Amino acid sequence: MNPVKIGNKFCGANTKPYTIAEIGINHNGSLETAFKLIDLAVDAGFDAVKFQKRDLSIVYTPEELLKPRENFYGATNGDLKRGLEFDYSDYEKIQNYCDTKSIDWFASPWDLNSLAFLEKFNVVAHKVASACLTDANLLKAMGKTGKPIILSTGMSSLNQVRQAVELIGHDQIVILHCVSTYPAKNSDLNLSVINTLKTEFSLPVGYSGHEVGVLPSVLAVSTYGARMIERHITLDRSMWGSDQSASLESTGAKKLISYINESYEVIGSPEKKIYDFEIGNLEKLRRVKDF
Repeated sequence: MNPVKIGNKFCGANTKPYTIAEIGINHNGSLETAFKLIDLAVDAGFDAVKFQKRDLSIVYTPEELLKPRENFYGATNGDLKRGLEFDYSDYEKIQNYCDTKSIDWFASPWDLNSLAFLEKFNVVAHKVASACLTDANLLKAMGKTGKPIILSTGMSSLNQVRQAVELIGHDQIVILHCVSTYPAKNSDLNLSVINTLKTEFSLPVGYSGHEVGVLPSVLAVSTYGARMIERHITLDRSMWGSDQSASLESTGAKKLISYINESYEVIGSPEKKIYDFEIGNLEKLRRVKDF
């Protein structure tokens, strides 16, 4: 397995897990909130923050946008969706802010126009949202950018994942096991799928979690060898928004990164040998040395 380079770091078999703080739409259309979430990710020690980008005229039908939905942007679903989207100027500010904070950033484009939009920036990768895994044209176009592709696999069969990897068309891919419920119950997480994906593909495999706590994400690293972890973050889980309840607040985010780092440290090397730091005790404690 060749490691995948994302920004200045590598994601592969013998590398420290690459960690992504999914901001998504938890900024609720506010740049100020987005900056606070970036600060939260930096303070916790994540490697990257991730957003979502949609061309609403492609992703949603006119009828869907006109559906009544009371929200703080208006009275329709379209009012809400438009309020949650950042424009070019907003993303320029996000890019500059991430640069000053020395943290990677990228997004999930949900359509070809959004992919072209993101290509105007210095994103270090592109993320395939689980909902987009069967969009062949989008997968091909993402592959042609030459950037690393992070493939989230919620709501997908193994055969669909195989087809998605083939359509991307290069090997700079990280596959993420994912279960698309918000928040997800522990009994639904099926972390052992990580091993299935590792057996099936000669690619780095990670985990995108929507559970409330941090233990499953830590187990994904310590027990199943996940090389990438993605978790949603929020300033407050009681904030308005569909993803807030499946997100980590500052305390949980810090615990997650601390436990992942500790897990990586204790896993260590698979080589079984007499370690230098054991020799003193070996000489004192081993009474018989027949071989």
